[in-house]
Amino acid sequence: MSNLGGLSVIFDLDGTLVDSEPNYYEATRQTLAEHGVPDFTWSQHERFVGISTQETLALLKERYGLKTPVEELLAETNSHYLALARTATHAYPEMRKFVELLAAEGVPMAVASGSSPEAIEAILTGTGLDAVLRTVVSADEVAQGKPAPDVFLEAARRLGAAPADCVVLEDAAPGAAAAHAAGMRCIAIPYVTAQADALEFATAGLLLRGGQAEFSARAAYDWLT
Repeated sequence: MSNLGGLSVIFDLDGTLVDSEPNYYEATRQTLAEHGVPDFTWSQHERFVGISTQETLALLKERYGLKTPVEELLAETNSHYLALARTATHAYPEMRKFVELLAAEGVPMAVASGSSPEAIEAILTGTGLDAVLRTVVSADEVAQGKPAPDVFLEAARRLGAAPADCVVLEDAAPGAAAAHAAGMRCIAIPYVTAQADALEFATAGLLLRGGQAEFSARAAYDWLT
């Protein structure tokens, strides 16, 4: 029996386990370029970190006055994204180490993500993390995405864990808010470190202001124990 008895860990995927934002940016950029918007920048994209692709595209459609329905823009962006996800997703080395530490201790783990089931599968398979992360919840499967707690509560349900026994790892403010609303402790690792002062992060049990550069598998493990 490990000294983590009774604990379950739920990981956000994008920006937490893997650095997929460059792929989301590239997929969105390609779609916008195909619809006559040639100059979508990374700094514009950063404002949408942590909200769903669908919400992002709805806002961009409005901003640029695009005539194409959001569903079509979403389908195009997802197909660009899946092509990138299968071949070009990078798992953070310390996160991979952390997952392996927890797996060795038999700690129940899940992934709860705003991405589509296809995108989650492409990433976990492409990085080999699917070997240990088999419980997966997409926001597509629940009533509301983050900052609502639905994905985290569903992940806990599938793990057979009480929310109070779950710890969430998150990189975005809406995710930290969702973990808090779910009644779960949170380790927050801001993807956009300039957002570390966001009120949502103040509720985290552990806030690593420097983001992934500050995250260490061993330190996170020690914090849990």
